[in-house]
Amino acid sequence: MRANQGKSDLPALTPKISSTKRRILLVDDDTAVLLTLKAVLELNQFEVDTAASAAEAIKKMGANVYHMVITDARMENETAGIEVIRAARSQPYNPATALLTAYSQTDDDWHEAQSVLVKPIGMADLLRQIEALLVRHEDEKHLPPATYQAAGARNRERGKIAS
Repeated sequence: MRANQGKSDLPALTPKISSTKRRILLVDDDTAVLLTLKAVLELNQFEVDTAASAAEAIKKMGANVYHMVITDARMENETAGIEVIRAARSQPYNPATALLTAYSQTDDDWHEAQSVLVKPIGMADLLRQIEALLVRHEDEKHLPPATYQAAGARNRERGKIAS
């Protein structure tokens, strides 16, 4: 009797994550916005996970690694987006962060996000800003710690003005 008799000669099927795709966690309590942005990002070669609340996002950040976290500013409460940004910044994998909002920038805590994306936003502009932030964030991660912190503060300030 052959040793592998009864066993398939086919390799086991296991899910594989492309190392070329960048992972984004997208957080918004508006299902239409969440699904639309997810579809656009996936069509542009991003791997996207979604969360409909700050609590769900924080749980996912603890269980997965993301290159970027994009969150709505106001969800279940006025500070939900900032809670997500703070949780993202505390992750050891240090994802880029962006706050997505339809509100004018009046909250001093918004400086904690590296970029502020104002809704409505065109898809081409959204993709351009995401790509730019990811490149800038990766560059900053290779700087010495003091320089990285100073660059991050400058870029957060630029993000407030540019968006």
